[in-house]
Amino acid sequence: MPSFRQIFLAAFLAAALPLSALAEPVKIMAYGDSLVHGYGLPPGEAFPAQLEAALIKGGYEVSVINAGNSGETSKGGRERLAWTLAEEPDILILVLGANDMLRGLDPVKTEENLAAILEELQRRDIRVLLAGMKAQRGLGQNYVTVFDALYPDLAGRYGVAFYPFFLEGVAAVPGLNQSDGLHPNAEGVDKIVQQMLPALIPLIEQERQAAAG
Repeated sequence: MPSFRQIFLAAFLAAALPLSALAEPVKIMAYGDSLVHGYGLPPGEAFPAQLEAALIKGGYEVSVINAGNSGETSKGGRERLAWTLAEEPDILILVLGANDMLRGLDPVKTEENLAAILEELQRRDIRVLLAGMKAQRGLGQNYVTVFDALYPDLAGRYGVAFYPFFLEGVAAVPGLNQSDGLHPNAEGVDKIVQQMLPALIPLIEQERQAAAG
């Protein structure tokens, strides 16, 4: 049984610590395909790892989970969502649809799958940042128009935070991509992280305020 002195000391230390030191880190899940998983990148350079490092450097207590699966389509992401959410994230960054586009899959089906994912996340009260994609222009104007529009439409319909294009400023820039021209290199990932922070940080602040009551 702890002594009075031990109890007093524990209470004193708890009172002296800042709230940020007592709070659990905000758990962020990056959920997507190879762009999240870190295809072709060395350990520590994938998007989730670089994002976590940047946020911690900025003074935010976070843990970023890499829930990327190379080759994932929106259908695959929808199918594995339930068991992946056993990690119980506070915030989820949704990065899916690029493989649907590269395979020329029907954008209507992509939208249905992403909508189902967003509905489940909202049912579980998980904050969402939806990262948009853009279709390759060679797929034809009709496909490009429908595919590009589905992301802002979904963000508006479900009222979630929105980052218009995950590869903004990185796509088709040789120095920021690997030799395949599709996957960002470490420098490209860093650029994505830095550009996305202003869209993500408000969600972290909201989560902290909610946790504080």
